[in-house]
Order: sequence, then structure tokens, then C-alpha cells
Amino acid sequence: MEPKNLTRRSALRLLLGAGMATLAPRMALAVDQSDVDATNSKIDANEKQVQKVQAELDDIASQYEALSKKQSDTLDQIEQTQDKIDSVEKDISKKEKELETKRERLGKRMSENYKSGSTSMLDVLFSSSTFEEFESNVYYMDKISESDSNMIEEVKGLKEELESQRDTLKTQKAQLETLSTTQKSQLKQMEAKQQETQKILSDLSDQQKQLMAQRDSELEAMAKEKAEQAAAAKAAAAAARASSGAAAGNVTGTISDGGATTGSQQAVVNACRTTPSPGLGLCAMWVSQVFNNAGLGYASGNACDMYNAWCTSSNRGDLKPGMIVAVSSHSHTAAGRIYGHIGIYVGGGVMMDNVGYIRTINVNDWISYYGTTVTPRWGWLMGIKLA
Repeated sequence: MEPKNLTRRSALRLLLGAGMATLAPRMALAVDQSDVDATNSKIDANEKQVQKVQAELDDIASQYEALSKKQSDTLDQIEQTQDKIDSVEKDISKKEKELETKRERLGKRMSENYKSGSTSMLDVLFSSSTFEEFESNVYYMDKISESDSNMIEEVKGLKEELESQRDTLKTQKAQLETLSTTQKSQLKQMEAKQQETQKILSDLSDQQKQLMAQRDSELEAMAKEKAEQAAAAKAAAAAARASSGAAAGNVTGTISDGGATTGSQQAVVNACRTTPSPGLGLCAMWVSQVFNNAGLGYASGNACDMYNAWCTSSNRGDLKPGMIVAVSSHSHTAAGRIYGHIGIYVGGGVMMDNVGYIRTINVNDWISYYGTTVTPRWGWLMGIKLA
């Protein structure tokens, strides 16, 4: 079965392709289906190329996004490292001030001791009641001096350690800045590649538009030529009917059957109720699908083809369930003027047709509506008499 939803392209192909079989005498078209098919092949090939380039563009975008994230992380690290450097330099400055203070204090004490000279030692001697006490006092005087000296060395050590940390951080920052520069250069290269790929995609898109416009122009040319040929065929048919005294729209008789019977007639009626619409404007395709689903084969052609080939009576008394009812042209739509319309009589004065959906309609109403241009007629599709 045909899919329920057809693309615009498929619908146009089916519509135009089916119409090619209706005209007599047949005349070659300046633009035919092979030209359209060739253009469609180019469109398909170009579309594949568009998809390929679009995939490349998407990949570049993903890479650019990932690299941008890395570059942002590098800048964050540079900023954090600089904060650490600033913090360490503040600590170094504090230690320098602390070291200067301690040096001044020690220098002042040493100067005072130097100026006092042996007097201090005499004070220590005379203030000591024993030699052991004197020796102890001298020892503690030396320890005080040694403690100040050790404190200074400790501060110097801390300052040197902080300076080492600062130098290490500066080295790390320099490395990060080098990495950031490299990443920025990579981003620039990717931007250039992205612009180049986008240009290719734009060119392909423009080419696609041109090909589609060419295809539509070819379809329009085919439709125009077919309309001209259909008009000529219609004029010839009208002249033939006029010469034989036939009257357009002259449907006679009354419906005499009471509904569908069993067998192949019932199979067609059942298929009418279960076969979905293949789409707007595809009335003949639906009829063909109904008969195919009923096990009777697939009929080719459009409504005009089927009207000319199989619809032989305009007498309601001849109308039987399972018969096709058609007109080769009607005035209600542009496609109808060229290809006509068709449905299937299901019995009981009712018929069904495809108008974008499957419709049930009184056969007399159908004849009245569509019989404005040519006489509605009916008959057995493909010459298969159902029973």
C-alpha cells in the first residue's frame, strides 16, 4: 500500500506522472519526467553534501566550545595564581618589616652593651654572691643575645621561604599565560575554519535553492504543457460528442439495486471502508488501492484514464455496487479540470471517494456536483465484472 502521507514532491510526481497516460494523441513534452528525476537526483546529492558539511560545522562548534571552556579554566587559574602571588608578597612585606624591627632592637641592645663595656660585667660580678651565680648570670646574658639572633634567622628563613613560593607561583603563572596564548591562537584558527565551513554550507544551500527552483520550473512547464494537451483533447472529445448528438451531463435512469451482494462486489465495498486516503488530489490512487486490497489487482492511470477506458454508461439503472463512477473533467479545482475525479459505488444509492479523506456521499449529489463539464459515467474497473 502507498503511505498515508505523501511529500509534496511525491504528490506532484504522482499527479503529473498519472496525467501523462491520459492524452490522445500522445505528444512528447519539451520537459518530461526524466528531466525532473535528473534534477531531483542532483537535489538529493546536494542535500547529502549539505548534511555532511553541517555535521562538520557541528563538530567544529563542539570543539570550539570545549576549547573555550579550557581557555576559561586557564584564565581562572591565572587569576587564582595571581591572587596567591599577591597574598605571598603581602606576607613577605610583613616579614621584612618584622625582620627590620628585630634587627633594630638587637642592634640597639648590642650598642648599649658596647657602650657600657666592662661596667656591665662588673655589675654582674658585684651583684653575684658566688662565682657560680656570676657564671650563671653571664650565661643567661649570652642566651638573651643568642635568642634575638635566632629569632632574626627564623624570620629570615620564613621570608626566604615565602620568596621561593612567590617565585614558584610566578613561574606557574608564566606557564599558564603561555598556555592561554596558545589556546587563544587555537580558537582563532577554529573561528577561521568555522567561517570557511559556513561559507561552503551557504554556497551549498544557495545551490539547493537553485536546484529546487529549477525542479519546480520543470514541473510547472510539464503541467502547463499537459494542460494545453488536455484542453486540446477535451475540445476534440466535445466535438466528437457534438457530432454524434451526445448531451453533456445527460444522466438517465433510476438506481435499481438494493445494495452490495457477496463475493467480489462485497470485497470491493469492504476495501472501500478500510482503505485510508493516500492524500489530497489522489482519488484514482485510492480507487486502485481499494481494488488491490480486494485482491483484484492494481489499476494504473488517473480519473481521466479510468473514465475513458472503463466508464461506458450514464444510465443509473446500469449502476452496480463495486462499479467506479467518474468524470474526466470538472470545474471545481485546477487539477479537476485536467484529471477529473473518481469514486466507487457501494450500493444503496451511496458512493465513496477520496477528497483528502474518505467520504461517503449520495450518488445523485455526486453526479450533480461533478457533472458540470462532462457526463458522469460508470463501469467495471479493468473490465472485471464483479459478482
